[in-house]
Amino acid sequence: MAAKPPAGDPVQDAPQVAAPQHAAAGLPAIAHTLRAAHQQMGTVRTARTLLKVNQKDGFDCPGCAWPEEDKRHTAEFCENGAKAVAEEATVRRVTPAFFAQHPVSDLTERSGYWLGQQGRITEPMFLDEGADRYVPVTWERAFELIGSELKALGSPDEAVFYTSGRTSNEAAFLLQLFAREFGTNNLPDCSNMCHESSGSALTETIGIGKGSVSLDDLHKAELIIVAGQNPGTNHPRMLTALEKAKHAGAQIISVNPLPEAGLEHFKNPQTPQGMLKGTSLTDLFLQIRLGGDQALFRLLNKLILDTPGAVDELFVREHTHGYEEFAAAAKAADWDETLTATGLERADIERALKLVLASKSVIVCWAMGLTQHKHSVPTIREVVNFLLLRGNIGRTGAGVCPVRGHSNVQGDRTMGIFERPAPAFLDALDKEFGITSPRHHGYDVVRAIQALRDGDAKVFFAMGGNFVAATPDTHVTEAAMRRARLTVHVSTKLNRSHVVTGTRALILPTLGRTDKDVQKSGKQFVTVEDSMSMVHASRGNLPPASRHLLSEPAIVARMARAALGKESATPWEEFEQDYGLIRDRISRVVPGFEDFNSRVARPGGFVLPHGPRDERRFPTATGKANFTAAPIEYPELPEGRLLLQTLRSHDQYNTTIYGLDDRYRGIKDGRRVVLVNPEDAQALGLADGSYTDLISEWKDGVERRAPGFRVVHYPTARGCAAAYYPETNVLVPLDATADTSNTPASKSVVVRLEQSPTV
Repeated sequence: MAAKPPAGDPVQDAPQVAAPQHAAAGLPAIAHTLRAAHQQMGTVRTARTLLKVNQKDGFDCPGCAWPEEDKRHTAEFCENGAKAVAEEATVRRVTPAFFAQHPVSDLTERSGYWLGQQGRITEPMFLDEGADRYVPVTWERAFELIGSELKALGSPDEAVFYTSGRTSNEAAFLLQLFAREFGTNNLPDCSNMCHESSGSALTETIGIGKGSVSLDDLHKAELIIVAGQNPGTNHPRMLTALEKAKHAGAQIISVNPLPEAGLEHFKNPQTPQGMLKGTSLTDLFLQIRLGGDQALFRLLNKLILDTPGAVDELFVREHTHGYEEFAAAAKAADWDETLTATGLERADIERALKLVLASKSVIVCWAMGLTQHKHSVPTIREVVNFLLLRGNIGRTGAGVCPVRGHSNVQGDRTMGIFERPAPAFLDALDKEFGITSPRHHGYDVVRAIQALRDGDAKVFFAMGGNFVAATPDTHVTEAAMRRARLTVHVSTKLNRSHVVTGTRALILPTLGRTDKDVQKSGKQFVTVEDSMSMVHASRGNLPPASRHLLSEPAIVARMARAALGKESATPWEEFEQDYGLIRDRISRVVPGFEDFNSRVARPGGFVLPHGPRDERRFPTATGKANFTAAPIEYPELPEGRLLLQTLRSHDQYNTTIYGLDDRYRGIKDGRRVVLVNPEDAQALGLADGSYTDLISEWKDGVERRAPGFRVVHYPTARGCAAAYYPETNVLVPLDATADTSNTPASKSVVVRLEQSPTV
């Protein structure tokens, strides 16, 4: 039998701390998986549900975007994926009676963990102006409210339509179609906060903002560099691919300020030998300072250039542009500056160079550790330079691998969820639907918050996600949201964004990945695109959590009908009734989706074309892959300050908190901890177990404070600290963003630590 939700928030004032672990997965992961699943679903439902995760006839995990091999295991999921499924397939329910019992003023004081543990929302709910309780509302009335607010706007650009990476291709395509028919490109999405830097850098350099490798490439690589990423927690199934590469002879370099258990040793729970012995993964650990990656890759590029015969001159000559300017900049790289920027030893960089030069095929994987700095875009461009030098794009076992964090975040962008759409996409959309899409750029996440703050946006609609908890500068963001006239959240479960609202607010409960979706034409499926451009179907197998739920495509279609009325010639009602009709339209608008319905019906789906990967064709302005040159940047710290990175615990996925532990890092029963190098802590007078306030320092002079964090002496890089988000998002200034991509610089927060006045 499943466990009941917690009645009150658990006490977190005394986190327990043990030594960090040095191996990931194994029997403990199985035990934690089964415990979490049983608590949410019970025994029978657990088996029925988990055996369908990531299967060809099942549903796509609502967690990360890591791809599946063609041949699937019976248990094709990881610990955190199972937790994500369990939280969605839970038997717990949030009914109107819950909202009658809990006023918003009470819910505002609850933690995100407590809110999420209450279960699935069963009916649409409405919070009226001046009210303190959500009350049930009919779907008809809900769409009437949305339609009237949208029609009353002075401009379509006063509306913001946000998308979470869980949204299906079909729902995403409909949402961007509606927004553009309505008249705006205000389509921020979660990618703006994570891999926007990757997309910006890759589009400029290789012509497409997606990774260029497949699982088969990882298995055949001779060297894999994992930079700024913690796959053991954030993409655990990636460890299986790394293990397979190791068994085939690959070397692995991990580049990270923190040692992470998953990259040290992997105990594969799929095999007896894996659980008992496991596989050591990392051959060389470069414990880099936060923000030092550009300097590291620049120096490696200089050393490659200085090595006779190391450059793939034929590839450079035939397939690249800008080599001379890049080479001049790279040759000027300085050892002393690099050692200062990176905190590394010269011998370690020389060891890395030897591994690079000995490897004919190299892949570089990365995540938020590279994308959330002011200089993230030039950093990733430098990674591309590194790969181009030796021809490591467009051949087996080589390429770029930005590891995306949410199950369909890449697909949503492919479907047109983008505030700066390509003219060719808009032309195709307009031709197909007979509309005139706006050509001016819309708001990304940061600019949407600024527009809400300044009164330039008045209606906020979110297709999934937890916008308030995911975004930076918490106090500014919450104040901005409260200025909206109407906030609307399409959700499966409660979160912080439901209690920080506009003047009026709606919660629209929707089907999840695990739920059966039956419309007038019969049972439906949706599609997703993984991190390696594979598109496949997802079919839920559980009865919906409530008979009052609508699917995401149905919600968009009905909102569009309410806002656009009979003037719209788009067949919204038909789209709601048959998702195959949506896919037919996608096939005529989005390149690579030709004959979409028949191709996705094949078990496993299909792979989208990728010019650089498939034929070394680079759709850039020059027609070639572009070398780039940029000044070296890295954060410089004032005396007595640390550079903070916000990160996840092992018991969370994005803003969803599954529990209060971080098992691999030795943290239990609490999230308000700050990881500090023991030598830095000693210099600052911070004893292990003492409590400190974190105060960020930014050029605007505003004090941003996160109080009451337990100091944990931890083997992070010198000068660096780490603490969990969303608790530390309050420290990230809204205007502190990456150049070009405008991604919040959540891995480069200058902080001072002051003793907490109370414990």
